[in-house]
Amino acid sequence: MVAEMTERPDPETDGTRIGRRVFLGVVAGGVSSLVWGDAALRAFAGAVKPISDALPDAVRTALPAPSTGWRIYAVNPPMPTFRPASWRLRVDGLVDRPTSLTLAQLKALPRTENVSDFHCVTGWSVPNVHWAGVRIKDLLAAAAPQAGARILTFTSAEVPYVDTLTMAQATLDDALLAYEMDGRPLTREHGAPVRVVMPKMYGYKGVKWLEQITVAARAQPGYWEQRGYDTNAWVGRSNGYG
Repeated sequence: MVAEMTERPDPETDGTRIGRRVFLGVVAGGVSSLVWGDAALRAFAGAVKPISDALPDAVRTALPAPSTGWRIYAVNPPMPTFRPASWRLRVDGLVDRPTSLTLAQLKALPRTENVSDFHCVTGWSVPNVHWAGVRIKDLLAAAAPQAGARILTFTSAEVPYVDTLTMAQATLDDALLAYEMDGRPLTREHGAPVRVVMPKMYGYKGVKWLEQITVAARAQPGYWEQRGYDTNAWVGRSNGYG
């Protein structure tokens, strides 16, 4: 990943693809699953040369990878811990009915499922992930957004991670608040108890350890947007891809 910046980096030399380069550099050293803080990522990114494009195909395919295909990232370790007795999902801002839901109350909303590929902007993917949860648009319907509502800000228990979606993006049929993955409750490393799932966008939009949704008129840059990544993170059509 990249350090905080005030200008959009050149995707070929710094920001957009540096995460993939750093990741491949670490994997080449024998580490296949990452839980790093922002400071460590900044320090290591500055030390690693742009190696991914220079690797021959035979070397790339030989790099070790976890059997599940997932790489786990954190910006502020340790990862948040889910405490059922105290966890609430708050929905506030420009809504007529602000609310605070327990996990049981969230699960009482209409359930939906989808199977989709998960794509990380750093260059790896996991195919056919089976998600189950609540459509964001169903949750919003219960909160009754006001006329000026344009943006949803999703806040993680992993401070300072936040990200945003427009109302149009958040109300797509496959935009979910997922509490299950592949037939089981979310694990801690995947964002338990609830995470955002946006199959058509890169994974940094999938805020994990979700605890608050704020409806607003204007967007503030999310955690990775402050560090040079695109606000509209469409797979294959953003961040220097496509």
